[in-house]
Amino acid sequence: MDSFLFALLAVVLLSLGARDQLLMARLSETRGGDGTLLITGIAVSIASAAAMAIGGAWIAALLPGPARQMLIAFALLAAAFELVWPVKMKEPKEPTRSLGAFAIVLGIAQFRDAARFAVFAFAAATLSAPLAGFGGAIGGAAALYLGWSLGNELESWPLRPIRWVLAGLAAIAGVVMALMARGILG
Repeated sequence: MDSFLFALLAVVLLSLGARDQLLMARLSETRGGDGTLLITGIAVSIASAAAMAIGGAWIAALLPGPARQMLIAFALLAAAFELVWPVKMKEPKEPTRSLGAFAIVLGIAQFRDAARFAVFAFAAATLSAPLAGFGGAIGGAAALYLGWSLGNELESWPLRPIRWVLAGLAAIAGVVMALMARGILG
């Protein structure tokens, strides 16, 4: 159950100001709060969380304890790196209004974001893909709903400082996990 709750909370927090959430916010604003946009986003969020959870649990099950801890450390450090990477997005121009194109772009953004790295890490830590994936899917849906409902107002939030603080926390967790894997800590 911890994997579910931690994945849910981590995904909601780590998605603040992420590319997928900003894309949803901007397209929601230009498309007038189109509900099909949100439904498509939630479906993509479920798929990306499930894939990362299954991958994390599967790879971790193949590794011995210290190597598993190092895998988790790498996932957390990748999340930290992604959080400090500047989010620069052009204003979306969607002449076709294609939900398929939106799903592809959103999926690509989600498979390389900090939130999905966290789902991978939680699944690897607990070897529980269903719980981590379910928590990540609900957290991702909540983050996309926030972007969809706020629209352009989301960008008035202090997203950059929030992402830097979260990056620091993820980096600390990754370093601690790496030190534990090396036997230096606990």
